[in-house]
Amino acid sequence: MAHHSLPSGLHPDTLAQRVAVEPSQYGENSEALYLTSGYLQPSAEVAARRFGGQEEGYTYGRSGNPTVSSFEMRLAAMEGTQAALATASGMSAVMLMLFSLLKSGDHVLYSQSMFGSTIKLIGSEFARFGVESTMVAQTDLAAWKAAMRPNTKLLFAETPTNPLTEVCDIQALADIAHNAGALLAVDNCFATPALQRPMDMGADIVMHSGTKYLDGQGRVMAGALCASEDLITGKCLPVMKNSGMVLSPFNAWVVLKGLETLDIRMRAQSARAHELALWLEQHPAVSRVYYPGLASHPQHALAMRQMSNIGGAVLSFDLKATDAAAARSRAFHVLDSLQVLSLCTNLGDTKSLLTHPASTSHGKLSEDQRQAAGIGQGLIRFAVGLEHVGDMQADLLRGLDTL
Repeated sequence: MAHHSLPSGLHPDTLAQRVAVEPSQYGENSEALYLTSGYLQPSAEVAARRFGGQEEGYTYGRSGNPTVSSFEMRLAAMEGTQAALATASGMSAVMLMLFSLLKSGDHVLYSQSMFGSTIKLIGSEFARFGVESTMVAQTDLAAWKAAMRPNTKLLFAETPTNPLTEVCDIQALADIAHNAGALLAVDNCFATPALQRPMDMGADIVMHSGTKYLDGQGRVMAGALCASEDLITGKCLPVMKNSGMVLSPFNAWVVLKGLETLDIRMRAQSARAHELALWLEQHPAVSRVYYPGLASHPQHALAMRQMSNIGGAVLSFDLKATDAAAARSRAFHVLDSLQVLSLCTNLGDTKSLLTHPASTSHGKLSEDQRQAAGIGQGLIRFAVGLEHVGDMQADLLRGLDTL
């Protein structure tokens, strides 16, 4: 759909404020929220052309909405892609991508360090429909190459990963995929286009859970796929129209407005995360801190190249313990001692959120799958918000200093 006529070459910060559909006849400055399921048609002939795809125009809420279009256009501009398609949640974006690109007998290759629901969706749910899959170590390029098959159609990586913040070489994975005629999809939830644009490094599809940093205040569920016009309109849109995994106009409007402050939020929250990661590394109760901005992170140099020299706003840390049971008990003690920060499995909020991945986000995985992903019982994930660093440290010490 048509949008504001803007000059070329604008910075993503500007695009985050200005890209949207044209204002209505009322000239609103803040993008309008169109709450409607249907659209009046000027004539039967026009309606026929629009429903038949011969003419642009809104026909039904499942096929498009001006507010949703504004969000899609803005996110695509920020990611540097030709198009984007909004979905009801991050997982529905993954589902839409898989349904649109894979069929029975195809093979998908993905990281063993991905979000737990993604692992279950690919490895269990899609296996019922004859889609083969293989998990590999996120950072082992040789393992990715060795696992490729003639029927491999898609490589799927998350960088940084949830919750251990492992970073993959996007360009190298893109080369592996393209040399075999496959596509590379990248989950850019943790970094967002404010820090990282996977398409600039060869990715074919960028997936988002807009529920996280794109919204930024933990208000609504949303998801999106960003890719070429051919992939979005030719592959994904038909499946979207038939499946109904659409984003509601209200949720689209909330996330659309969230994009306007994404850059400053990501930079401010990342700066706090870096300071806290350095501090946690020195605490005697902590055995290891996982944060791409630390020099101790195994992929630190790669992360700095890919993520605008910023480590992001999520860190995780392991507590010292003698065994798994003790580790779980100690992690629960730290979390239950919080008085300011939130015990919550979401992330991307301006409020700091902490969780125990082994019993929540990755709780449905088998113990072998958790161990393969490096997620122990003493691991705590910390999505850093905008509270004062001193107050965050004091709240963590309530548990850390009383173990």
